[in-house]
Order: sequence, then C-alpha cells, then structure tokens
Amino acid sequence: MKLGILIETNEPEKAWNATRLANAALKKGHAVKIFLMSAGVEAPTLDAEPYSAKAQFEAFTFAGGLVQACGTCLNSRDQGKSKVCPRSTMADCLEMVEWADKMLTC
Repeated sequence: MKLGILIETNEPEKAWNATRLANAALKKGHAVKIFLMSAGVEAPTLDAEPYSAKAQFEAFTFAGGLVQACGTCLNSRDQGKSKVCPRSTMADCLEMVEWADKMLTC
C-alpha cells in the first residue's frame, strides 16, 4: 500500500503518533510519504518527553521515508529548510495525494 500522511499539528503527542504509524507502515513494507503543513512544519523539532516526534522523524527518514514541508508555512514561521524535510509546494502535496492509496491527516 502507498500511504500519505498529512501532518498539520505541532502537538507533540499527535505528531509522535503519526510518525510512529509511518514507521510501523515502513517496517511492514508499505511505501509512506509525509507532508507537513501549517503548524505541522514544526513537528520534526518536537522533543517533548515522552513524545519525541523528533526521534520518530529521524527514524523515518533513516529508513527511507520521504518528508516534505510546505514552503509557505515554513516562511510564515521563519523556518528554513532542514535535512529532515525539504521545502516543498502545494503541487508536491497534490502529487502525494494522487500517489497515495490512502491518506491520513492529523
């Protein structure tokens, strides 16, 4: 299955659970892509114990998962690009939606 996950939250527990699911899907052999939008562009830096979304994002990208972040949303939060999530566009988000067999949002 091809799974697309759209993360729009900077709540540590929600971002942590979304990336845990992404990691579980990768381990089962599914193709997974994550797109960060709105406050979700902050998710890869969230390191609140016990919900370290940061660690989950690092594991996800290390395992070959793709994370993209809305460039407009990054700009509105004065955030630059990072190794974990390259700056992307709404066209990239749409490509993920078209690619995915299933989409999840949080």
